[in-house]
Amino acid sequence: MSMLAVMVAVLLVLVGLIVVSNLVYVVYQHPTLTGPLSVAIAGAGVLIALVATVVAPAITQ
Repeated sequence: MSMLAVMVAVLLVLVGLIVVSNLVYVVYQHPTLTGPLSVAIAGAGVLIALVATVVAPAITQ
């Protein structure tokens, strides 16, 4: 795997962690948002799946 692909993967992981931590903070501060945020977390799961399909060919080379 090239250095560029590794850096992109690391940056995606860091951004994902930042987003998830912000979502946890918002739910903790405003419990009424639990329903809409569960939809956002499901969307994040779909985003992770899409990123995995894009990065997978670079890993297998």
